[in-house]
Amino acid sequence: MLIPPHRQTAADITAAIKSGRTTARDVLDDHLARITARDPVLNCFTTVTSERAHAEAAAVDAKIAAGHDPGPLAGVPIAVKNLFDIKGITTVAGSKLRRNAPSAAADAPVLARLIDAGAMLLGALNMDEFAYGFTTENAHYGPTRNPHDPTRVAGGSSGGSAAAVAAGMVTIALGSDTNGSIRVPAGLCGVFGLKPTYGALPREGSFPFVDSLDHLGPFARSAHDLALAFDVMRGDGTIRTEGDPDARVAVLGGWFAQNVEHEVLDAVWHVAAALGAHDQVVLPEAERARAAAYCITAAEGGALHRETLRTHAADYDPAVRPRLIAGALLPAEVVRAAQRFRSWFARQANHLFARYDVLLAPATPCAAPLIGQKTMVVDGNEMPVRPNLGLFTQPISFIGLPVVVVPVQFPGHLPLGVQMIAAPGREATVLALADRLERDGVVAAPVAS
Repeated sequence: MLIPPHRQTAADITAAIKSGRTTARDVLDDHLARITARDPVLNCFTTVTSERAHAEAAAVDAKIAAGHDPGPLAGVPIAVKNLFDIKGITTVAGSKLRRNAPSAAADAPVLARLIDAGAMLLGALNMDEFAYGFTTENAHYGPTRNPHDPTRVAGGSSGGSAAAVAAGMVTIALGSDTNGSIRVPAGLCGVFGLKPTYGALPREGSFPFVDSLDHLGPFARSAHDLALAFDVMRGDGTIRTEGDPDARVAVLGGWFAQNVEHEVLDAVWHVAAALGAHDQVVLPEAERARAAAYCITAAEGGALHRETLRTHAADYDPAVRPRLIAGALLPAEVVRAAQRFRSWFARQANHLFARYDVLLAPATPCAAPLIGQKTMVVDGNEMPVRPNLGLFTQPISFIGLPVVVVPVQFPGHLPLGVQMIAAPGREATVLALADRLERDGVVAAPVAS
């Protein structure tokens, strides 16, 4: 039986197009049909750019017909979180405040590089307003639903991106990660997600949230696709999908083993066992790092929106507005203390990386909560849902470390994510390990039907 394009990897799609077994137009039509069938329920897309995608498909097919190389992502359907600039489209960043803003004059650089590599853009994806949230329950554009169970959240703030990939509506999607906004939805939706080293990818052409914490990165249903997308987005003309699949690996304990469901820890140790890891180590003061990340997030986010809050506060999402207002009022000394602590915490991580190449930790404390659920009970403790889905991601983005989330799905359970964390600049290490785990059948990201 032929596998439909929406269930194939980017590598498989491109190989089929280049060999003449299919066309970019056929791949596009299959994915647009998938969007028509699935998106009315899941609510991933805020804009579908079908006319543009048809032009891009035609360009790929024309290059093939002329005997030219159409690029390493030829005919691969992609979409981007709606905080990325798309030429001719208004960048709304999840807010109704920006609906009447001027259209973008050009694609964001990382998007332009994907298109230059032969990808086809299918649209813009739903998110938490201004990327301030972990559930993508957007008051203006509606909630994005988890493809594995539409009664549950997709995670956030890049929920539309993760869910669109998980549902087979696109092969690769782009998101942003400030405190966990790639890693949380990747884990809850059962796909691979990469938060690169801080500054590894250019952020021009993306609406900011917290300048000192914002990262951009891809989602995919295969580790190889994730690596390929990252290589293309770096824009240096070199494709480096290969890396050393052997590494010294340890599991993070302490903060990362508390307030977490037992099945999540089972997923972490499932990955650890496959990598031959037995050591458990502590990253000191991780709880304090999370608190400091909150302070910096609130202060920088509040400062960015201060003037608009004064004049249009009622137009903000009610779940976002009070946190931005509180952040705008934080004393400067609190933020300075958080930044001083940040340097100390980075040194503690470096001490661990002198002994280990990769550290494992949960991506979330539990599987996807229900849409509208306000609190959750985790390990016997009741806590608010929205802020606490990022319990284990915030301390890591606080110091800009590269992370790949790999998806684990035990039979009869919702997907869970495991963070594979490396030292700055060591994306190749965690991408190679993710590829090894996928080839060995330890982790997988099948399309959610």
